[in-house]
Amino acid sequence: MFELTEEQRELKKLAAQVAAERFAPNAIAWDSNRTTLPAEERRLLGRLGFLGLTLPEQYGGDGRPLMDALVVIEEFAKVSLIPAWTVFEAGVGPARVLQLFGTEHQQKRLLPDVISGELTIAAAISEPDAGSAATDAAVSARIEGGEVVINGTKRWCSGGGQAEWYLVFVRFSATPGAKGMGAVLVPRDCPGLSFGVQEELMGFRGIGSADLHFDDVRVPVDDIVLGEGGFNKLFTAFSIERLGNATMSLALAQAALDRSARYVRERRQFGREIAEFQMVQAALADMVMQVSAARLLIAQAASHAGDGAPSALEASVAKCFANEMAKRVTDLAIQLHGGYGYSKEYELERMHRDAHGWAIAGGTTNMQRIRIASGYLGRAFDQRAGATP
Repeated sequence: MFELTEEQRELKKLAAQVAAERFAPNAIAWDSNRTTLPAEERRLLGRLGFLGLTLPEQYGGDGRPLMDALVVIEEFAKVSLIPAWTVFEAGVGPARVLQLFGTEHQQKRLLPDVISGELTIAAAISEPDAGSAATDAAVSARIEGGEVVINGTKRWCSGGGQAEWYLVFVRFSATPGAKGMGAVLVPRDCPGLSFGVQEELMGFRGIGSADLHFDDVRVPVDDIVLGEGGFNKLFTAFSIERLGNATMSLALAQAALDRSARYVRERRQFGREIAEFQMVQAALADMVMQVSAARLLIAQAASHAGDGAPSALEASVAKCFANEMAKRVTDLAIQLHGGYGYSKEYELERMHRDAHGWAIAGGTTNMQRIRIASGYLGRAFDQRAGATP
């Protein structure tokens, strides 16, 4: 049995209170208008300590276990994806890559401002021809003297055009696959870096998504986080991020379940609460089972991670199950609410849209299945045409 500590329960209570008071009243408008989190709200999260939960104490963080960040992400995401995303990026996203693999100089320069809410770091991984096959990335980085020169285009960058800094996954040489890849930090205002138009996605409204175009972008070699051949180290960070992703899905499903449980007790048809009908009971029971199972998978992986990273296998199992669970549970919630479930006012359609996004982000569920099989069997599988075992 996985139980929260007393300190984590207090953290959960505080996060739920802040979410209810600061974010819930704005959730529908922020989604409708694709509003990014206002700067004052981001700084508030910093002052309350939500952005430094898992980051080092020497930079103003708390150095807490991974579960602490997941607790806050869930409470915020039950109400709105937008503030939850800010905690996600700091607690389980690119800032953790910097903490794990960045130099002391890089950490000292950026992490204090991430923790205070003064800046965010976004990850730029995907490209027009490199999505699930991330190691096919072609954005090039060559070293000239004391600089790295970057050329190419990144696609589907969450936070693109909005974040102040970018962790860009690049190819340092023609060596194929992960062996030629690494990662470099690039500031938003760097000469030669431009952004495409903001994508109008089905969900994830308010996070922002845009292409990044690099035209002889030059940054100091001191901004290399991982040099050539360092890409494989990132799977540690990817496992952390995947538990954050799974928690976002869990939050959507839990919120949909909670709202459905209230609704079936309030809504009356044929002179009775609809909770008294067996088909409603069966749907609700399925939702409870699905949410409970996802919560246990996430808790198991986070418990084993402590203040480090979960196993890749446990993280992929939790993400794949939670992603698909959230799509099913939010769909059932819409059905239980009938016409009201199809209304923006009840927010279930937003939850369902966002649930589909999490099943794509961070590695699709199909890719997670491959990783699960690989991890369980203890062997790698190359999906490229013509590959041999």
